[in-house]
Amino acid sequence: MMENTITSVITSFDLQGKYMDMSALQQLKHDFQIDEPRVCAAALIRDHAAAIVKEAVAKSLSHTEENGIHTTRRYAACVRDLDFYLRYSTYAMVAGDTALLDERVLNGLKETYLALGVPLTATVNAIQAMKDVTTELVGIDAGREISIYFDHLCAGLS
Repeated sequence: MMENTITSVITSFDLQGKYMDMSALQQLKHDFQIDEPRVCAAALIRDHAAAIVKEAVAKSLSHTEENGIHTTRRYAACVRDLDFYLRYSTYAMVAGDTALLDERVLNGLKETYLALGVPLTATVNAIQAMKDVTTELVGIDAGREISIYFDHLCAGLS
């Protein structure tokens, strides 16, 4: 029951391409005893998502030649993908379940990237940069929690 309710809340926000709002986070916290640090971290991430992605992209682009992002189109795709990974990592953190990432993000992603010629190393490096930026924002304890989900994405792409 808990999984279905959390999943339905996540699905509702995902269909809108949005992070969970404070009302949804508070309701999930109340109904399922989700701990306060995860709720606070999710709210901070939501409120600073654009800045997190922008800084992570800047960090990961510091080695442009190495990571294969040479065009504006690729840059835009990197920003779009990182926002998606950040949003889904946040959903997974709130749900406390990496299976969400397996089902909705990683299923077929590596194969798709390989078929499109997207450098996996560059993607993993960008996710790692995003993990660092996010940890800096939310603090060490919440950073350890969200890192589980970023690391899971990286492992699935490696």
